[in-house]
Amino acid sequence: MELDRLAWTDVAARAATSLLAVPVGSTEQHGPHLPLSTDTDIAAALCRRLAAARGDVLVAPAVAYGSSGEHAAFPGTLSIGAAATEHLLVELGRSADAFAGVLFVSTHGGNAAPVRDAVRRLVSESRPVRAWSPPAVPTRAGPPDAHAGRTETSVLLSLDAALVRAGAAEAGCTEPLGDLLAGLQAVGVRPLSPNGVLGDPAGASAEEGEELLSAWAAALAEHTAGWP
Repeated sequence: MELDRLAWTDVAARAATSLLAVPVGSTEQHGPHLPLSTDTDIAAALCRRLAAARGDVLVAPAVAYGSSGEHAAFPGTLSIGAAATEHLLVELGRSADAFAGVLFVSTHGGNAAPVRDAVRRLVSESRPVRAWSPPAVPTRAGPPDAHAGRTETSVLLSLDAALVRAGAAEAGCTEPLGDLLAGLQAVGVRPLSPNGVLGDPAGASAEEGEELLSAWAAALAEHTAGWP
């Protein structure tokens, strides 16, 4: 059930026994073939799947802006930076005291540090808050790629194929993410991959996307089992 579709009186009747799931995504480039909303779409879908599996979950409106400075050279990317992301999540968590627990479901790698720091601060204030991000799940072709490659393209094809511009899909920089981290931090994505892709979307399919979503949803359900 989506929080913003309810009246406050509806929420008051169930908040104390409900888990608030907050999708945390971004508005950033995902190559020439995927929408700027990719991370946010995936986070929201996973929260909805958790709500479908658990009757005590309310899904908050998605946080669609995050720390995306490494993508700033691409038009359309809107980044609020790490400090603002952390502050936003801290204040959001503090405002959700009515709920039994708050879960940030974060699907953008650039948000990892601010999400971690926000949770650490909220927990230090004795608030029931957790965060979860999708684990690295291999595709049928092998190890998962980093950004706008086969993994995310497959997932978007599963969620809404109309959002994927299949004719514009092309490989970008295909070096392992571990080998690229220093360069990404120093100069951002564009000098390393002019089209914004870190991976290769070739072979992506809706069927593979559903496999990935199902694996992530199962991991998310396991992470929250018995909590709060």
